[in-house]
Amino acid sequence: MTTAMVKQELAVASFSKVYDLDQVETALSELGDSANEALRTTYEKMLRVGNLRFCVKPNRMPSIDALLEQLPNFAEPLEDVRRQVALCIETEDRLELLPMLLLGDPGIGKTHFAKALARLFGTSCQYVAMSSLTAGWILSGASSQWKNAKPGKVFDALVNGSYANPLMVVDEIDKANGDSQYDPLGALYALLERETAQAFIDEFAEIPINAAQVIWVATANDERAIPEPILSRMSVYEITPPDEAGARRIAQAIYEEIRSAHTWGQRFPEVLGDDPLEVLAHASPRDMRRAILHGFGAARVGGRDEVRADDIRLERGGRRRPIGF
Repeated sequence: MTTAMVKQELAVASFSKVYDLDQVETALSELGDSANEALRTTYEKMLRVGNLRFCVKPNRMPSIDALLEQLPNFAEPLEDVRRQVALCIETEDRLELLPMLLLGDPGIGKTHFAKALARLFGTSCQYVAMSSLTAGWILSGASSQWKNAKPGKVFDALVNGSYANPLMVVDEIDKANGDSQYDPLGALYALLERETAQAFIDEFAEIPINAAQVIWVATANDERAIPEPILSRMSVYEITPPDEAGARRIAQAIYEEIRSAHTWGQRFPEVLGDDPLEVLAHASPRDMRRAILHGFGAARVGGRDEVRADDIRLERGGRRRPIGF
């Protein structure tokens, strides 16, 4: 089986209304002369671009086995994805994936997995780093009465994007920062429940939007820092490092991903040799990526079109680190 980067699958798309145009027109007409100009511009854009967005799903079972080859330590969530996709293919039903929480050490590959899922389903991927947030309005928007207020990430993805079912990556959800007034995770209580997500209200726009089709993937290192009501709304998976054979497959996948993304990569063979793979298998895939890119350059400087083991330069003398992306 090839270890090349998984390609975007063919998908079928229906259209879904993500907000009500009449409600937007009413809200716009009720704005006073002193209203927030950014809010006025937002309403005008909502009317201009319309309320229909693509709601995509695979038209056949996607290449989950190929993704398993690349990410062998994600077998449990991928098998659950396979089961949920099987329910809707060859029917008019829309794809419904339960919100996922991926637990594991830093760099285990959790964010890479989420982005690969988005490619698999042919939808967009929106990234929110919770470790950098200090207020709840990043997800749900800030009131237009505040200076420099703007819509939240969910509103932005649905209104300014092309899809009714984008994949939202909430990275390091256990590191969300806030104070007693603003809870960074507050919006998720409604967004992770399908019923309440159907009429989610962004605090900036104050127009209900249908976020029920959004695909949610959260990542965390420690579940103890996550409120129980959030945990209860998600399927929780413990992601462990792959074994050495799995690490070699990951290294090969990264090699091919880099190779195929550059014209100069065509100089090199599709398969990385056993000796450099042996060196890379003892590094974190985050370090693998840097080391492989350096290896390509070192090979060319040496006048060669093949990466050798001595082209691979690992940080800290190749000391083994937790495996991940």
